[in-house]
Amino acid sequence: MNGYVNKLIMYHEIHQCSRSGWKPSQIASCLGLDTRTVNKYLAMSEPDYIDFLDRLEQRIRKLDAYEDFIKGRLEECPDASAAQVHDWLKEQYPGFRVVSSKTVYSYVQRVRQKYHLPKVFSSRIYQQVEECAYGQQVQVDFGEYHMTDTEGRRRKVYFMAMVLSRSRYKFVSFSDRPFTTALTICAHEEGFAFFGGYPREVVYDQDKLLLKDENLGQPILTEEFRAYHLDRGFQLHFCRKADPESKGYDKYIVM
Repeated sequence: MNGYVNKLIMYHEIHQCSRSGWKPSQIASCLGLDTRTVNKYLAMSEPDYIDFLDRLEQRIRKLDAYEDFIKGRLEECPDASAAQVHDWLKEQYPGFRVVSSKTVYSYVQRVRQKYHLPKVFSSRIYQQVEECAYGQQVQVDFGEYHMTDTEGRRRKVYFMAMVLSRSRYKFVSFSDRPFTTALTICAHEEGFAFFGGYPREVVYDQDKLLLKDENLGQPILTEEFRAYHLDRGFQLHFCRKADPESKGYDKYIVM
């Protein structure tokens, strides 16, 4: 019911801003909406909008079949994120239909409101840690980007970035094809040659190129990368899955 009322309030806020002379783009920016949504609601009379909300409330949602499961997990883990719920659904139901993360987020919010399950934020205490020595640690991450080539065509480019934690000195390796473990090892060697040596520790996200599984919180490396790691002798640090606050060493979680 709260969600229904909030949507009505939003509708009146949009029309009030419009009557005050605001442009749809300004209203969208202020309220965090898409400009097309603002235009759509501005074109509706209040009875039309209420009818629209009623149809939304009555329609069968894509995740209705999983409502009890989601409710149960949120009761067990009040601080769970929508991304974690999405992972649980895929693990629990092998035939789980492909839906967007936005769909899962919206449904999780609906379940929280319906059953009064507010998100409980765990209390974490941070303290600043001493700067690590120069060359001691490097952070590695992967990404992709669409670029325009010399003929004006858009192409996807893949990259692996390495950043020294103390100096913030950077190296980036680019590829026109997705990174494999072998290509990742080559990129490491190029980066270490660029930096002029090997660090004592390398920090990674939990990337499937390097990890094949996890056992009781301990990462299990792919055979190829494990052999490379043992050969070079640097220490490994993998961030906790779906926990961006554990990435890097700018802060340290005390509890």
